Amino acid sequence: MILDEWLLLKPTEAEQRDIFELLHRRRKKSSTIFCSQYERSEWYDQLGGDASPLADAIIDRIAHDSYVINITSIDPEKDRSMREVYGLDKNLRE
Repeated sequence: MILDEWLLLKPTEAEQRDIFELLHRRRKKSSTIFCSQYERSEWYDQLGGDASPLADAIIDRIAHDSYVINITSIDPEKDRSMREVYGLDKNLRE
C-alpha cells in the first residue's frame, strides 16, 4: 500500500483511529510506503503530538521494522517535472 501525501492534512481523531487500526493489521504482514512532504521527525506533531493518545502508537507501528529512504533533489534548477519527462502537454493544469 502506498500512502501518498502522508499527513498533508492533520487527521481527525476518528481518522487517527482508522490509521492505527490499518497499520496494526498490516504490521509484519504487508508493506506500506509513506510518501510525505514532511520530515519523519515532524510526523508526530502532524498526528497531534502530545495532545493525541494515538500519535505514539501510530509512530511506533511505523518506526519498528522500517527502512527509511529519503529522496532529495540534487539540483533543483535542473530537475525536470514529470510532465516534461513523459512528454505531456505543459499547458495542462495540475
